[in-house]
Amino acid sequence: MRDGRDRRDGRVPVVPGFARWPGGGSPKAEGKALRKRVARSAHAAFEADAGRPDAVAAVEESHHGRIPELIPIRVGRMAATPFAFLRGSAGLMAYDLARTPVTGVGAQICGDAHAANFGLYGDARGGLVIDLNDFDETVHGPWEWDLKRLAASLVLAGREAGCDEERCRAAAQDAAGAYRRTMRLLARLPVLDAWNAIADEELVSHTDAHDLLGTLERVSEKARANTSGRFAAKATERLEDGGWRFVDAPPVLRRVPDAEAAAVAAALERYLATLSEDRLPLLARHAVHDVAFRIVGTGSVGTRSYVVLLLDHRGEPLVLQVKEARPSVLLPHLARAGFPVPGESGAADAHEPAHEGRRVVLGQKRMQVVSDILLGWTTVEGRPCQVRQFRNRKGSVDPAALPADQIDDYARMTGALLARAHAHSADPRLIAGYCGKNQELDEAIAAFAVTYADRTEADHADLLTAVRTGRLAAETGV
Repeated sequence: MRDGRDRRDGRVPVVPGFARWPGGGSPKAEGKALRKRVARSAHAAFEADAGRPDAVAAVEESHHGRIPELIPIRVGRMAATPFAFLRGSAGLMAYDLARTPVTGVGAQICGDAHAANFGLYGDARGGLVIDLNDFDETVHGPWEWDLKRLAASLVLAGREAGCDEERCRAAAQDAAGAYRRTMRLLARLPVLDAWNAIADEELVSHTDAHDLLGTLERVSEKARANTSGRFAAKATERLEDGGWRFVDAPPVLRRVPDAEAAAVAAALERYLATLSEDRLPLLARHAVHDVAFRIVGTGSVGTRSYVVLLLDHRGEPLVLQVKEARPSVLLPHLARAGFPVPGESGAADAHEPAHEGRRVVLGQKRMQVVSDILLGWTTVEGRPCQVRQFRNRKGSVDPAALPADQIDDYARMTGALLARAHAHSADPRLIAGYCGKNQELDEAIAAFAVTYADRTEADHADLLTAVRTGRLAAETGV
């Protein structure tokens, strides 16, 4: 009984980092109150302002610091479709989002939560997990930005897949609805239950995505075979001395000068210091054999990205990716939305460590239920990098190739996953209180998504004109 009396008498101190007990106020009521300041219907609004950067100029600006000879490949990938343009223009969209209504509620956000940045990957025990899987732009910022980017991308993906406008709009609305309902579910659960809620095997039933089952099964089957061993079998060759090395396959995969390879290999020592100590014996049983440069993604093309071949005592491969981590393209736009910018006077740096690789890794761990056990960071020749497993049984659904009757299922699934990710850093009671029970927010997000998809198509057309007139060089089919 003494412990109980101490608590009632206030003799147990408030511990920094923990909540007060009992907690003061009601997060749900606070969320509801936010509707008076920012109506949910206000999120439908988007109109490009007079100071908006020219889309082509924004693409050119994003090329600063990239490897010049790879820039035409990036332009070619962005020029493929409006959805591809959106994938490579997160900075331009951040400019636009900073001029839309925000509630002021922050979360660890992906920063690039388009529909193709969700996928499957392997956990430590050989199972498959589905979640957000790209965190290059992650920051502490407005939760609405991720949801709006997801919704707009679904409209563009649906159009590319041949869906009619009604179905594209419905997909955007379904994503927002799944986000809202999932946040409300998480708000009702005990915190520990909410933290790991909606296990992957429950996703289909939770989001009523049964039409997507066949597609998910096919993607899962491919993902299980997508391993370091399979990649190494295709991308390496055996040397006369018994060693192995990567085989040139330019421009996607190419060997690098010895000094560059040595710098990458040496950086792995600093990477080890960022891992949990229980992971070290695993890597200590592998030897580094080779390093190569490998192009990845759309927005990332032109940044430094390496694959490192490690072999164990039986010659079984483990491939790591060492990828340059540049500052998030969202950073210049956070202040306008009322969020502190890391590194500036008065800004709280707790959310954004100075090392960009560390920012990416910690942001990923804050958002995912399960993360790569070898996720870490290092610095290569002065450039911050993240390190992770390459081809860790990864698989993804191409939303632009889905049949029309599956795009809404995929939208609901990704909306639920996004809510789960945000709820790890933001109180779901607060966001759920704002989102509410009805479809007002869902409809507003869908209206925004359609308008922004139209804007992206116009931006994409401007990019095509710049390529056709020779302002930008583009290499296609790579």
